[in-house]
Amino acid sequence: MKLSVIIVSYNVKHYLYQCLDSVYKALKDIEAEVFVVDNHSRDNSVEHISARYPNVVCVESNHNLGFARANNIAIRQCEGEYVLLLNPDTIVGEDAIRNVLNFMEEHPDAGTVGVKMLRSDGEKAAESRRGLPTPMTAFYKMVGLCKRFPNSRRFGHYYMGYLPWDETVEIEVVSGAFCMMRTEVLKKIGLLDEDFFMYGEDIDLSYRMIKAGYHNWYIPETILHFKGESTQKSSFRYVHVFYGAMTIFFKKHYRSSSFLITIPIHIAIYLKATLALIQMVTSRMRKALGFFSPRRKREPDYIFIGSVSTLTQCRKLCRRKGLSGEFVAGNERTMPMGHLSMLEGMDTKNQKYIVYDIDAFSYAAILDIFETQPVPNVAMGFYNPYNKTIITAEEVIAIK
Repeated sequence: MKLSVIIVSYNVKHYLYQCLDSVYKALKDIEAEVFVVDNHSRDNSVEHISARYPNVVCVESNHNLGFARANNIAIRQCEGEYVLLLNPDTIVGEDAIRNVLNFMEEHPDAGTVGVKMLRSDGEKAAESRRGLPTPMTAFYKMVGLCKRFPNSRRFGHYYMGYLPWDETVEIEVVSGAFCMMRTEVLKKIGLLDEDFFMYGEDIDLSYRMIKAGYHNWYIPETILHFKGESTQKSSFRYVHVFYGAMTIFFKKHYRSSSFLITIPIHIAIYLKATLALIQMVTSRMRKALGFFSPRRKREPDYIFIGSVSTLTQCRKLCRRKGLSGEFVAGNERTMPMGHLSMLEGMDTKNQKYIVYDIDAFSYAAILDIFETQPVPNVAMGFYNPYNKTIITAEEVIAIK
């Protein structure tokens, strides 16, 4: 077996469905197995996926085990020479997995390999390349110098913004959203540290790879990471888990460092977490007391691009859901630039979703179109003719 793909999922069945659709297209002619570890979802994820993808090995947990522990359960069962950890809210291009595998084959000293991640508006996600959060790097990130000087080798090292996007380069931390490794190396250095419930385990794993003499790489293969659909970032639990993970990392790897270095970092972590909680509580109290009434947003506009039969489905869906939609017949051959050929005269003041028919355009083509020219207030969406579902970063619209 060449590759084992492991996806940990929690209450994101529609995103998982779309992720698996892209994964299986990318695994064409690759000897591979796919694991889905379900962290006790309540949305019938397992039943939904098993019906469509009977070859997926589903692991149903009775509890939410967290990211690290859930991945480890599958890693211990996998038979692949390589392991790919993949988030359920990602979409991979048709050639991405094969090209990463080829790179791993050609570079036996590669510990982990990550890729270029796009946000749904086509902008590149900074977390595609990261540096180790040494005490000083973490300090620069916490006090805002990283954001102020993103291209600085000193202040911007956390996101390594000084590196080129379209070249293969060595980095320090590979994101757990797409992380390929050799199984034998992973078992040699140890699996994911289960002290991390969520967040931080990818940093820890990347650091252990470096300590063991391996190299971590970024290659410019493109995927989409919706980012945030598998977590609730406005929740108290997120604040607790995220900043708790940072504390675990520093205690584990910098315990012996000087107090003059580590104490300011711990203070900054707790201060950041406290401020985040205060802002969250204040916002909720103002809403509850009626002091804050946000201006009602206009509903987003949708532009559907696809085959005639798919557009017929989309019209019915829009009528049923009360959506504002435009319908454009086209495919990858007749509209190679997709929506970019329609920009002239397009009103982008209101949020627009360009919803592509996944039968008319490849995932790679859709990602390439958005990366070529990101446009403010224009984001990508996907329409799946099989389950009659629209997927965007904000919501899932389906006929039940």
